[in-house]
Amino acid sequence: MKKIYAYDHTPISFDFAQSVERFFVEEIPLYRFNNSGNFLILKIKKQEISTFKLISVLANAANIEQRDIGYAGLKDKNATALQYISLPKKYEKELLKNLTTPKIEILEKYYSKFPIKIGQLKANRFSIVLHRVSPKSFEAIQKVTKTMLKEGIPNYYGYQRFGEDGKSYLQGQKIAQSNKRLKGAKEKLLVSAYQSYLYNEWLASRIKISQTVRDNSIHKATQLLDYPEPLVQALQQQPHFFKLFIGELYQTYPYGKELRPNNELLQNAKDFARGKISPTGLLAGSHVKRAHSDARVLEEAYDDRNLASLKGDRRYAWIWLSDLSFEYNEQAQHLTINFALPKGSYATTFLEEIAKRELK
Repeated sequence: MKKIYAYDHTPISFDFAQSVERFFVEEIPLYRFNNSGNFLILKIKKQEISTFKLISVLANAANIEQRDIGYAGLKDKNATALQYISLPKKYEKELLKNLTTPKIEILEKYYSKFPIKIGQLKANRFSIVLHRVSPKSFEAIQKVTKTMLKEGIPNYYGYQRFGEDGKSYLQGQKIAQSNKRLKGAKEKLLVSAYQSYLYNEWLASRIKISQTVRDNSIHKATQLLDYPEPLVQALQQQPHFFKLFIGELYQTYPYGKELRPNNELLQNAKDFARGKISPTGLLAGSHVKRAHSDARVLEEAYDDRNLASLKGDRRYAWIWLSDLSFEYNEQAQHLTINFALPKGSYATTFLEEIAKRELK
């Protein structure tokens, strides 16, 4: 897919490579561990190993089933990642005795009454080293990210979601549309890539609409979008770049509590501009709520009922970064950019919004 970028600055040049030396990510847990209970919680540092491989290694070391190991989210193989893992406390000695790989380091351990489950994550903190950042580029990055800190960014899925060639969603589409039962984790991953692709396409289409409203007069935007003039006028009056429509489904930000559908569009637009709520996009599948009215019309083209083999969901369309800071070495032209994003968001989509190009 070709992403549509929200910001209108001149593309900024830098060199990015995702590696254990230049890409660091740390989970921020949803809650503090009370340090008592029947589950062992490990804060693990891993390098050059995927989360799935990590779970396999830990399960073998502890002599337990992989399903007995809990984790909050997936972390990239080509990164230095700090993440939390849970397993029953009674297997602690066996695990620590047999875990020998240098790619996995246990940094801290706690205990809890409950295992870690998927999604039990407040945010992820990133530290990424960019090369070939000239003083002019650093100045431009500071300027545009200052705006992004206030206005937020689109919540695209990153290239990591779509395989080495970026086309795994095509295989997923074929599997989904065959209506057969999914076999194993690989098929589920491929079909979820197709689900993510549809979401990204929807988000790109909504950003394109928002750009048209922002960059043109009411009369010109009316012609380009083939919308009634009063609708375009109402869209232009909304305070945020990303334009909202009647029938959107919203969640509170950043905790994701679902809001009851309402038609208070102007008030919703004001709350959105303040970062109190965010509109959501469809992850097509079974048992998922669809938007209605105008928002549903815009969503329907990116909905595939053949995805019933996956559980559907709603995903923030727009997110805000936090804890932004920089460390710049002018002589080496290296820039370390530190920031945090909500769970499920991709650091690379933030960098692509700055560069206005695909980084892979």
